[in-house]
Amino acid sequence: EDLQKFPRLLKKYESRVKPPSVESNLVPDVWFRPHLVIETIASEITLSPIHPAGMGRIRKESGLALRFPKFTGKIRDDKKPEDATTVDEIVEMYNLQLKKVERVAQ
Repeated sequence: EDLQKFPRLLKKYESRVKPPSVESNLVPDVWFRPHLVIETIASEITLSPIHPAGMGRIRKESGLALRFPKFTGKIRDDKKPEDATTVDEIVEMYNLQLKKVERVAQ
């Protein structure tokens, strides 16, 4: 239901070229200028050879990706794209997650 409104919401932000602030090696069918901030949850943060977020900061030639990301239904009208979670924060969350897994394994 919430996802059905996205095409209409995003149409005005479509772009034929990758926005300068976006770092990606993937080539989507359409790019979007950063504007909306949405809230997502995921089962974990994983190492990725494809996604560049935090590339090389945990492991050489690996970035970070969300495993099984889900849209919570919240569009954060109170935030701008520059207020969204940063790469530094994602790296920190990955490290905290790793420490938690290590504690459970002991």
